[in-house]
Amino acid sequence: MTRVGVIGTGGWGKNHVRVFNELQCLAAVCDMDKDRAEKYSRSYHVPGYTSLQEMLQKEKLDAVTICTPASTHFQIASQALDAGLNVFVEKPMTTTVKDGEALIEAAKKANRTVTVGFIERFNPPISELKKMIQDGKMGELILLEFHRENKRGANIADVGIVKDASVHDIDTACWLFGEQPRSVFSRVGAHFAPQEHEDFAAILLGFSGRKTAFLVTNWITPNRVRTLSAVFSGGVVDIDFVTQQTSVHEGGVTTVPTRPFEEPLMREMTEFIGALEERRQPLVTPKEGLMVTRIAEAVLASSKSGTPIYLGE
Repeated sequence: MTRVGVIGTGGWGKNHVRVFNELQCLAAVCDMDKDRAEKYSRSYHVPGYTSLQEMLQKEKLDAVTICTPASTHFQIASQALDAGLNVFVEKPMTTTVKDGEALIEAAKKANRTVTVGFIERFNPPISELKKMIQDGKMGELILLEFHRENKRGANIADVGIVKDASVHDIDTACWLFGEQPRSVFSRVGAHFAPQEHEDFAAILLGFSGRKTAFLVTNWITPNRVRTLSAVFSGGVVDIDFVTQQTSVHEGGVTTVPTRPFEEPLMREMTEFIGALEERRQPLVTPKEGLMVTRIAEAVLASSKSGTPIYLGE
């Protein structure tokens, strides 16, 4: 059985702890907060650490998941690779392209797997939408319109909304279109001043041909909104990421397929463990993680300059 250590148990990390415990893969937890480390150690009957180095030295792990602030991802992932472990790092993979390139080289050198937490790929309606695109029954996919809106999480302080939240939809757009954008145009800003980082973003991604993605992300809207509208030449598919409801509009008729609710994180971690045990690359590659960071940097650069950023083919 694959043995996994969870690094960072606050915020989203506590869900990693729960899911790996359900998968019978949880081997250790690590958190700088002693109370949290002890809490999850007691609750799940696994060793708890406040020192990453100590956990890496004492525990016989196969992999770690990193759920710490974004600015720490590169350093912690590098330490884990140096210790010979496979790495699942929550989004963004790194906060800079330079660090992303260095992490990929470190993974190659260590001959270990790195993957990134782009959870929406594992959301059932998005998985089904990908199949619909591949089947081609609704014609050409032309436009993707995303809305991801909510109040800022209390634990997010080291990056703005683009690298924390917009990256989800940037990855989903690239995955659904099957390519990276050729152009990026955006406007970002901070409404709740003074703030070091942006809390809203409007992003236009131009792909090959006429394919386009429009992303609206903000930490201003009081209600939680996570939606996608996919416009095909033969119809429209509307998706709610939270409820997992899909509405298919085609030929003047709207259908709402039914399916059992599935937790995306459970699907994501099941795939991660399966990839390790089958010795294959997980669904999300580190190259794709780097690409998303590069696009996020282009988003911020475009807003600052007021001009499109061209990424090339």
